[in-house]
Amino acid sequence: MTTTGSPSPLVEQAHRIAESAGQRAEKAEAARTPDPDVIDALVAAGAARHFVPLSLGGSGGTFTQLKQAAVTIGAHCPATAWCTVVAALMTRAAHHLPPAGQEQLWAGGPDTLVAGGVTPNGTATALEGGWSLSGSWPAVSFAERAQWILLSATPRGTDGGGQRICLVPAAHVRVDRTWDAVGMQATGSHTVAVRQVFVPDTMTFPAALLTGLDTAPAGPDGRTVPLPAVNTFLFCLPMLGAAHGALRHWRQLTGARLHRHPRAYDPVLAHYGDVFARSSSEIDAAELLLDRIARHTDTAPALTRTDVARNQRDCAFVAELLLRAVDRLMQASGTSGHSAASALQRLWRDIHTAGSHATLQFGPAAARYTQAELTHAH
Repeated sequence: MTTTGSPSPLVEQAHRIAESAGQRAEKAEAARTPDPDVIDALVAAGAARHFVPLSLGGSGGTFTQLKQAAVTIGAHCPATAWCTVVAALMTRAAHHLPPAGQEQLWAGGPDTLVAGGVTPNGTATALEGGWSLSGSWPAVSFAERAQWILLSATPRGTDGGGQRICLVPAAHVRVDRTWDAVGMQATGSHTVAVRQVFVPDTMTFPAALLTGLDTAPAGPDGRTVPLPAVNTFLFCLPMLGAAHGALRHWRQLTGARLHRHPRAYDPVLAHYGDVFARSSSEIDAAELLLDRIARHTDTAPALTRTDVARNQRDCAFVAELLLRAVDRLMQASGTSGHSAASALQRLWRDIHTAGSHATLQFGPAAARYTQAELTHAH
């Protein structure tokens, strides 16, 4: 496994990708899909291979490295950072395929781009040697750019349990261009639909291997990291990047006032100083929490139920911190920050759309954490 101190092409190229994504963001938003050249650059830098097993040509990447790259990219284009983390997450999920399925998926090399929808919105009918998959999955990020789509379905004849994850070639799905969110427009999170597509057994696995806290097997790096332990962490990374970017743009808009040295008390300067200090403090605090999650996830042999609950609590709290920080900056940006041509308002829209994700709501996360801690204590 690559150590956190080893060079990572994804980290090394993140600044270049970030600048390109930022320059193309307006066009990508208008198209409601990621810029193809940006996606190509991400794949070339190793976003798709980040968690591919070393035996199949993967990078052996870490969560710390993924954080570094995603935050750098997110400061310029949170939508591209979102695609980065989802691509890595879907690749890690695909590691749960049977060995024959992994070999087929990565037969052409480790840079295969996998998108996915893990909410069981489809149905799977058991057939000899596989399953017949039908359904419709909304909000599948970069659906139009992926080569394979990972989809979750409920087997027919069950009471809703026993969900299966199926990997389907992109050529076998229909993409309905339904993504109309106010933010994260350039993720291209459209709806994927399939009808009676045959999926061989080698390209499916039980969803419990991905989402179960007690059933998740070791991942490509030899450690047990169930999806609920890291999905909220990964969703926070584009938000952290957006907050860093928003702070930078706000300083450019209002920095001149912060550099004045009036002889008398200046309430305007005091106000802007308060905005800057509070928002930057909240962003720093959020990053410290995410750094702790990344370090623990990269080093713990396995994550406990309490670890998972604490990660989810911390990430929901991080989302609140970052939203509050960026809202304060936006409110104090004046008409310049609210201009349609301003990058600040795009970052503000993106962070709000990301922060509205169901997994980042503090109430449910707090309840799960409290239950886990009190149960453990007794």
